[in-house]
Amino acid sequence: MTASIPGLRFGEFQGLPALLVQTPFSRAAISLFGGHVLSWIPNGFDDVLWLSPLTKRPPDPIRGGIPVCWPYFARQGQPADAPMHGLVRTLQWQVTHAQQNADGEIVLALTPPEVAEVPLTLLLTMRIGRALEQALTTVNLGRDTVRFTQALHTYFRVADADRTTVSGLDGLRFADKFDNFNQHTQRGDWNLQDVRDPGRSDRIYADTAGRFELVDAAGARRVTLTTKGSRSLVVWNPGAEWIKTFADLPPDGWKHYVCLEAANCGGDVIELATDDSHVLQQTITCAPLTHH
Repeated sequence: MTASIPGLRFGEFQGLPALLVQTPFSRAAISLFGGHVLSWIPNGFDDVLWLSPLTKRPPDPIRGGIPVCWPYFARQGQPADAPMHGLVRTLQWQVTHAQQNADGEIVLALTPPEVAEVPLTLLLTMRIGRALEQALTTVNLGRDTVRFTQALHTYFRVADADRTTVSGLDGLRFADKFDNFNQHTQRGDWNLQDVRDPGRSDRIYADTAGRFELVDAAGARRVTLTTKGSRSLVVWNPGAEWIKTFADLPPDGWKHYVCLEAANCGGDVIELATDDSHVLQQTITCAPLTHH
């Protein structure tokens, strides 16, 4: 299926087997292990995504890029021994559709194997070109209504996290994981210098409008994230201390990424009736930072 499409081939990225995508506008790398985007590089820019140089290899989950968290986020609603961030990020997915559009953009559809205890099916569609577009479509084929949570857990590469801001959150309520999920209100743009708890962030923002701008001042670029089918956004950066608890993250890794996770989590739980479906979408674009 992939062999006949120019701009699509199998190879590897940072030592991980990957489907390599080349378009007139950008290039990308996708691991079929986890349906995991490893890299997206628009023309004229460095990689928009960050992949940990210490990431473990399969069968352990990949650290960085865009993990697919499904059918639950973190361990929400799950027992304490449940695999973190769902069941599909350590499964081997397959490409079910691939095409090249007339302008050279490439469209892919990937699906994980069925998970015996989950009466839901999942399809990940992507369009790679001027933007990186992803859609997670969940269908309930069971007889009962199912509640689930999920996320596209994107690691955005930044030149300096301490000089990075995120707009689109002002005035929103958020649950702070570093503060026992207590509720707070965002004032102004997000940054790592929050007076209340500086130097780290693990927050679930509720009732988002679905458009966010990450300004990477040191990298002189602006990344725009738009989401649909999601009312929550997780903003995560472990900071200099907490990152030491992760074996697959380098001690200075926190400086080089900010996670903005398009999610259905916290109070944003999806209820799917029989034969119903839900789509979580995100679109990522990148532009140079122009100073007015």
